Amino acid sequence: QVQLVESGGGLVQAGGSLRLSCAASGRTFSSYYMGWFRQAPGKEREFVASIRWSGGTTYYADSVKGRFTISRDDAKNTVYLQMNTLKSGDTAVYYCAARELWNGQYSYWGQGTQVTVSS
Repeated sequence: QVQLVESGGGLVQAGGSLRLSCAASGRTFSSYYMGWFRQAPGKEREFVASIRWSGGTTYYADSVKGRFTISRDDAKNTVYLQMNTLKSGDTAVYYCAARELWNGQYSYWGQGTQVTVSS
């Protein structure tokens, strides 16, 4: 059974940085995309970034390009989201997700971690 456990959220001032981690278990993820999504209060969940586990191809939402970096550590089976130059608009619950390469939708989700950016 796939398990995704996020950590690293917290309170940070605008302009600061945070690194989120997503520990993945239960499968070999070489045939998966791993993604980060976020949901702010009163808003729909939105895509932030994704990475193809095998090969490392990355994708980003326009709102975070140049500020956020997604990466993975094969040895630790962990995906990271390095967030720099944070803005108040980045405040949200951040979720890690996984989907098989053939699947158009993310099937597996973590419990989420809160990121709050104070201005």
